[in-house]
Amino acid sequence: MKLTSPVGEVKGVGPALQKTFESLGIATVQDLLLYYPRKYQDYSKIETIKHIRPGPITVKAEIKDIKGHYVRRGMHITEAVASDETDSVRIVWFNQPYREHQTKRGVEYYIAGNFELSRQRLAIMNPSIELVSDFPVNTARIIPVYKEAKGLKSAQIRRILKQVIPMVDQLPELLPDWIVQDQKLLSRAEALHTIHFPDSSERLKRAKERLGFDEVFELSLASLLNKHDLMNDRAVAVPFKERLAKTFVSHLPFTLTNEQRKSIWQIYLDMQKTRPMNRLLEGDVGSGKTVVAAMAALMAMEQGFQVALMAPTELLARQHAETIYELLQPLGYADQVGLLVGGLKKAQKDLTHHKIKDGTIRFIVGTHALIQEKVDMQQLGLVIIDEQHRFGVDQRKALQAKAGHALHVLNMTATPIPRSLALTLYGELDISVIAHKPQNRKPIKTKIISPHARKTVYETIKKELNDGHQMFVVCPLITESDLLHARSTEKVYEEMKTRDFKKYRVGLLHGKMKAEEKNQVMEQFAAHELDILVSTTVIEVGVNVPNATVMLVENAERFGLAQIHQLRGRVGRSEAQGYCFLMMTDAQKPSQRLRALESSDDGFTLAELDLEIRGPGAIYGTFQHGALDLRMAKLTDSRLISRARNSAQACIDRKENLLKYRELYENVTKLRAVTNLN
Repeated sequence: MKLTSPVGEVKGVGPALQKTFESLGIATVQDLLLYYPRKYQDYSKIETIKHIRPGPITVKAEIKDIKGHYVRRGMHITEAVASDETDSVRIVWFNQPYREHQTKRGVEYYIAGNFELSRQRLAIMNPSIELVSDFPVNTARIIPVYKEAKGLKSAQIRRILKQVIPMVDQLPELLPDWIVQDQKLLSRAEALHTIHFPDSSERLKRAKERLGFDEVFELSLASLLNKHDLMNDRAVAVPFKERLAKTFVSHLPFTLTNEQRKSIWQIYLDMQKTRPMNRLLEGDVGSGKTVVAAMAALMAMEQGFQVALMAPTELLARQHAETIYELLQPLGYADQVGLLVGGLKKAQKDLTHHKIKDGTIRFIVGTHALIQEKVDMQQLGLVIIDEQHRFGVDQRKALQAKAGHALHVLNMTATPIPRSLALTLYGELDISVIAHKPQNRKPIKTKIISPHARKTVYETIKKELNDGHQMFVVCPLITESDLLHARSTEKVYEEMKTRDFKKYRVGLLHGKMKAEEKNQVMEQFAAHELDILVSTTVIEVGVNVPNATVMLVENAERFGLAQIHQLRGRVGRSEAQGYCFLMMTDAQKPSQRLRALESSDDGFTLAELDLEIRGPGAIYGTFQHGALDLRMAKLTDSRLISRARNSAQACIDRKENLLKYRELYENVTKLRAVTNLN
């Protein structure tokens, strides 16, 4: 058998089980070896029966008696008695009738499970048992627990892994030897063997350190190589004109915050150089990033360059075009702003294409339509990409190809990114942060609501609607599910339209609707032709309806902390007070995450907490398209991140030939393409 052999060739894996493995992304033996556990249960301490206490335990004992019987409602119970030289203990299994026939009396087993109360008597409940041996798989050790699938349990995965674990020695070392030695790391083979079959908690800690180091090292090397390439490119220099910047600011109907001023100054300094700017403008929802982007664009437009702003949705592109038009109008630049999206009629598109080609339009706002071949941007100098995690590196390169030279790139995101995460993922980017909102914005009042208080909350909401304001309602599901106890947009929409809010205009929006339908519903809501919009999280990014003051999140405990913060950023976008009601599924005690939302309106503080509690996936979801495949690394471990980044830089400084490490080369090449940053 080889590392590339299909997992179906492993003994005990038939065609059905092979398909189940493949559903988990495990097609080959190598995939299986690289399938990390999601957690561990410590059954390594073997105790005598006389000294066991309630909780997880392992005993080494003989089965003296075992029998099974059915009770009411068809439930099967198997009961056994196990004994060692010190005492006896009762064992209970539910709905596992095979136990009686498979378990041999008078034979010694390792028995691992929870020692707890059952029918007023202590017993070991639903334990794993296996014959005493030198290499137990499911007992008498620190037990790995894997993500399971229907018909495939962790115990099966462990048994199958036991057969192939010797093959870890065939896996090539991922890192150069000098890094392994300098950083005092376990070898890759040792780390993988230990991650599946740890023989001590200390050894397991070292295995996690090694595999986590690999992940951060690869990401760091990818971003540093991108940055290295970028430094060798040349862009057009856009000199700073102080009078123009001051004139723009003097026409604003509000005062720029200090963070906005600092950010635009950093951008201006970058644009003056021929080295391409590659900056991330990170700002919480409603912090005023668009104004900063408009100031950067104005400096390029004044000097004859074109600017392209790329947004992830047509709706967001339209909103950006309107905002930028209003910002540039007092200076006489509004007629140079053009919109290019899929929803335009052919005649409108043709005219826009012509105006872009002859330079009449200098600020082009659009979606993916901007990178189509027929869009001729010959004077392009600056690209602004909103919600940058939505775009890939190939799309950036397509824009650069149109210009014929490297471009200044300003990435914008409303997802607050903790510093540890930003340094790891965005090593090639310079970062500007607008952490605070303009002074005229009131903090959104957030309250956790028990379902028993639904009627009271509805009365509060109706007062807001009667005052002419609007409401978003966000549900976790589109349609009802027998498996998930959660509210769906379709059901809530029907309830509100026909019962609770029948006097108001209610709209429905979700991801399965066609793009044209979604745009139409959002335009109706923005124009206040609807009072209530019942939606999934499709409104999470970029929807700007200043008249909306209420956000109601159903089954709030099902959402991530950062996600709810993004959602509530859709309200309170004017001087009116905004409200966010977090409706619980039942009257359970709210989690630490939800309590944090009640007490803090700071997206960066909340993002740090979410990263600590749930990991980076909570912040990014699927945005990174595979870049954020951090299964072992903890991004709160700043020491590990620093070591890995320094090693990656040393690798570049030593001009290490990555082709000598085929797997590392392939992984880094892939990450360079999908980190979406160059």
